[in-house]
Amino acid sequence: MTARKVAPTLAEIKSSWPATVNVPDANRAGGWSDSHGYDLIGRGEYPFKVLRVGGRIRVLTASIIRVLEGA
Repeated sequence: MTARKVAPTLAEIKSSWPATVNVPDANRAGGWSDSHGYDLIGRGEYPFKVLRVGGRIRVLTASIIRVLEGA
């Protein structure tokens, strides 16, 4: 059995997250599973700004904050 990951608070994201994060961390912030998050990215419907760097996907923390604040 794996431990359930708890969604970070907005205050935690603002104070301690780097400029970009990996998709699983962004998915935790958004409150959905990794498979659903990657599906949203694939359909172009992910609510956070995604950067493709080489073969990796990074998510802008500022975009996560904007979405969570409702801006």
